[in-house]
Amino acid sequence: MHKTSNKVLAAAVAASLMLAAGGAAAQKNDLLSIYRDALANDPVYASARFANQAAREREPQARSALLPNVGAAVGYSQIWQDSSTPNVSNSFNSWGPSLQLTMPIYRPQNWDALSQAKLAVQSSEAQLAQARQDLILRVTQAYFDVLAAQDALTAIEASKKATAEQLAQAKREFEVGTKTIVDTHEAQARFDQIAAQEQVARGDLIVKRNALRAIIGRDAGDSLLPLRDAPQLTAPQPADVEAWAKRAEDSSYGVAIARAAAEIAQLETTRSRHGHYPTLDLAASVSQSRTSGSLTSDTSNTFRDSRIGVQLNIPIYSGGLIQSRVREALANEERARQDLESARRNAAQGARQAFTGVDFGLAQVRALESAEVSAKSQLDSTRLGYQVGVRINLDVLNATTQLFNTQRDLKKARYDFLVNGLRLKSAVGALDDKDLEAINALLAR
Repeated sequence: MHKTSNKVLAAAVAASLMLAAGGAAAQKNDLLSIYRDALANDPVYASARFANQAAREREPQARSALLPNVGAAVGYSQIWQDSSTPNVSNSFNSWGPSLQLTMPIYRPQNWDALSQAKLAVQSSEAQLAQARQDLILRVTQAYFDVLAAQDALTAIEASKKATAEQLAQAKREFEVGTKTIVDTHEAQARFDQIAAQEQVARGDLIVKRNALRAIIGRDAGDSLLPLRDAPQLTAPQPADVEAWAKRAEDSSYGVAIARAAAEIAQLETTRSRHGHYPTLDLAASVSQSRTSGSLTSDTSNTFRDSRIGVQLNIPIYSGGLIQSRVREALANEERARQDLESARRNAAQGARQAFTGVDFGLAQVRALESAEVSAKSQLDSTRLGYQVGVRINLDVLNATTQLFNTQRDLKKARYDFLVNGLRLKSAVGALDDKDLEAINALLAR
């Protein structure tokens, strides 16, 4: 009976060592395939793409205010006039086409608006790049959340199986009188506890799968490739947290967006001040009209009119509107400066936090790898002690649970390390598809 129980426990331990590797041949989706689905189906990223397309139109719209404006018109009029001239109609028609051209010569506000539009496009490009980085992070986090939930459920199932066999053995040994009823009660209590944990783990797995489904637009099921055993994990370079923080202050997309907003606010102040400046436009028109008569004659006449000139407008007094706009722009400019400083500090803080997560995460992985080896040795020793009577059934159950939990925690620590590594790259604006490919290469095939 001891040999049978030991074989079952050994099989359960072996199964726990393959928490995510089992059934790899049936796996179909790796991290890159899930990411490609997200690129095509994630509504958040799609919204950012269309927002970028819309923002690109701001530049040609602003430039149009600096270019000639040409318009054509066709008019028709019915004219009535009083006349005492005999045999002359006092009602006649007038109709004909006209062409007008207006060309701004000096309008500094329009140049300010063009510069603002260019900055708005730059900001939109940075926002799209940030959205793509965020998508990489969300996909990777959701992917590993599913794997972690599967690992937790697999560990519980393996522990449940081992506990069930230990419970059956305790009952047999109690029946033959070699063990007390206490061993049976301990095994039964542990089995019931694990059964309750199993239901919680199943629910958590469903939640994590639904979260991934919301990003990629389909149910990936249990077809995700797991992380291979003992993947090669490396520390970030350079190994200086302040170097990463400084880089984040200079290069993060959040800072780039805030910097563009600050420059736009500064230009808005200049644009408001230019409201005091005069404007100069070139105006030209060509028109032709034909009338059916006039007050002095009932003969049809054709007239052609061509004009060209300049128009100077000088603002003198607008009820304090321009001064108010300048004060408003100055306040918004100062607010934008503060927002930029806040963005720099947040970027540096995000880089420091991500670096800490990577640095201590790698140390945690190394510690849990050692703990896994110790837990295996402890289980082997406890099983041997149980066989010779110096250990009780509860000791075996505790050792088994500890091994399963250690293996689960080790996998979770590896997932967290990889995600934090991506967060560190994102904090400095350097995260791209190649980083995802590097993680994808660590998956079991």
